[in-house]
Amino acid sequence: MQVLYKSTRGNEETVTASMAILKGLSEDGGLFVPEYIPKLDVPVEKLAQMSYQETAYEVMSRFLTDFTEEELKNCINHAYDEKFDTDLIAPLHEANGVYFLELFHGATIAFKDMALSILPHLMTTAAKKNQVKNEIVILTATSGDTGKAALAGFQDVPGTRIVVFYPKHGVSPIQEKQMVTQKGANTCVIGITGNFDDAQSAVKKMFNDKELARELDEAGYQFSSANSINIGRLVPQIVYYVYAYASLVREGKIKAGEEINVTVPTGNFGNILAAYYAKQMGLPIHKLICASNENKVLYDFFNTGIYDRKRDFILTSSPSMDILISSNLERLIYRISGENAEKCAALMQALSQGGEYTITEEMKAQLSDFYGNFCSEGETREAISATYYGSDYVIDTHTAVAAGVYQKYLRNTNDHTPTVIASTASPYKFPGSVVDAISDRYEGLEDFALVDALSALSGVKIPRAVEEIRTAPVLHDKVVDAKDMPAAVKEFLGIR
Repeated sequence: MQVLYKSTRGNEETVTASMAILKGLSEDGGLFVPEYIPKLDVPVEKLAQMSYQETAYEVMSRFLTDFTEEELKNCINHAYDEKFDTDLIAPLHEANGVYFLELFHGATIAFKDMALSILPHLMTTAAKKNQVKNEIVILTATSGDTGKAALAGFQDVPGTRIVVFYPKHGVSPIQEKQMVTQKGANTCVIGITGNFDDAQSAVKKMFNDKELARELDEAGYQFSSANSINIGRLVPQIVYYVYAYASLVREGKIKAGEEINVTVPTGNFGNILAAYYAKQMGLPIHKLICASNENKVLYDFFNTGIYDRKRDFILTSSPSMDILISSNLERLIYRISGENAEKCAALMQALSQGGEYTITEEMKAQLSDFYGNFCSEGETREAISATYYGSDYVIDTHTAVAAGVYQKYLRNTNDHTPTVIASTASPYKFPGSVVDAISDRYEGLEDFALVDALSALSGVKIPRAVEEIRTAPVLHDKVVDAKDMPAAVKEFLGIR
């Protein structure tokens, strides 16, 4: 049965999966959601015998129904190949009584690779299916990881260009070096003087700018998004939760049908929303544990029902979560409002105009699947240290936020359900913060000296993605104010 997609904000029109991927964002500013969540009608025992690629087909084919089997398998096989440094693609590592789902074995050592290695193939396939003649311009804002993963995915893909904006002083040195050394004739990386929310708001504004769309069309271009608001990003993320569950069954850690908890370090809400969709498909997930850093807008929301972005923006050691506007939360709001697009649009307008919204008690009651908490910077360091000295396992700062919040959840609930923690980045992406949490012997070292120190501490080989940028030249050095982002895009595309 075909799954069509509609907007969270009231446009009654439905579109195919391929068109939703191409558009990225609905014309009314809403996000595309499936008309219904399909059931995962494959026995767990069968899933437990499947490779990552086979699991990906079973999950994604339920959502992307206008892709043929050949088209979808071709996209999957091009995505999950030797770019990943393990055949398992997303292995589980047991440490400190939980299962860390390692989502950082791709080209840019962060979980964004899991979806962004397949999105270019989905998008170019979708363009052919819909007879798109224009060149697709991927426009994205990043808080650190999406940018590099998107750049790597779209580098030199025919018929595409990609422009990435990042907060100049809001990403780690390794993250910045990964982006500004990016090769590819179709790539453009620009720093902005504001924070991630400034960049994301400006990108959304460009998507909704009809005059800019007309100028692009006349020049033979059209925008699409690689941010997690694109349904082509969200669907591939559902796969690794299904795969993790099946892996636990295969390894005899749980029985088929037994519930697990999932803990996710959360900024833009896409990664944990994918776990929520997996649960809606029928995966036996008990509790979705939403872990925030000191920018705890989601923690406050789950506790009060009030989403309030009117607060100081804090730069932390987990920069990919330094976000005050969690875009993907809109998809959950739409669902708990009874798929009331008018209600959802009104709440999003309140957020845009007044900086906050409050959900009803009836909506709040539907958040029982979730538990929210946060970690301070000190607690994040403690989680890295406790995991290292307790299990001889090194985790990055974002994963540490999740590990710390999980310990709070345990103390609050005494719920010892087997738990998977989404490990969203390699510790090599944030060597300064990680090494500092483990030992005070390395103060004052430069970034790549810290990389070497981390290798000595962890016994884990330095990833190729880090070694490659050690001596790579800077190819992108442009910095603009948020208000000048449209002009920078036009300059890159040669539009006068």
